[in-house]
Amino acid sequence: MQYTLHTPLTKQDLAPLRAGDTVLLSGVVYTARDAAHGRMAELLDAGKPLPFDIAGAAIYYVGPTPERPGCAIGAAGPTTSGRMDSYTPRLLDLGLACMIGKGKRSQAVKDSVVKNGAVYLAALGGAGALMADSVKSCEVIAWEDLGCEAVRRLTVENMPLTVLLDAHGGDLYQSGPAAYLAASAAGQA
Repeated sequence: MQYTLHTPLTKQDLAPLRAGDTVLLSGVVYTARDAAHGRMAELLDAGKPLPFDIAGAAIYYVGPTPERPGCAIGAAGPTTSGRMDSYTPRLLDLGLACMIGKGKRSQAVKDSVVKNGAVYLAALGGAGALMADSVKSCEVIAWEDLGCEAVRRLTVENMPLTVLLDAHGGDLYQSGPAAYLAASAAGQA
């Protein structure tokens, strides 16, 4: 199924999603990679607020390239999400609703996604220019010194994504290969 969603996201928005569904996401999405996640953890450890409201938020694991004239952002392909796994359950417990990236996640992240009614969505790896077409505006909001890893506020429109982990424990990395093998076996019979 295909769904159209707008941030901020609620558990009710995410509940119908199943691993393998497609999503067109619009609204505000924040960027954060390894270094930014480390700084967010430092802020939380010090009892300080994050640079954006985490409740219902979507974080895109991306380090965009510089924009060309007339463009909001340069190439904006996803980075490997597993590098953020040690930080993710804490952010999900604080209300993070959606993560966007590529690659498998740890069992702790999978369990936290289910516990918090969140989702993990895949952006097309290797298609940074396509993903950038969905970005209508981009503003650095924290840690400009991190360069491409600074936290940015993106406004996106119809960003094409696929549900990898759903709030019910569905995991496309498990169900996808199984479905492919079953279809292949049926085709050979």
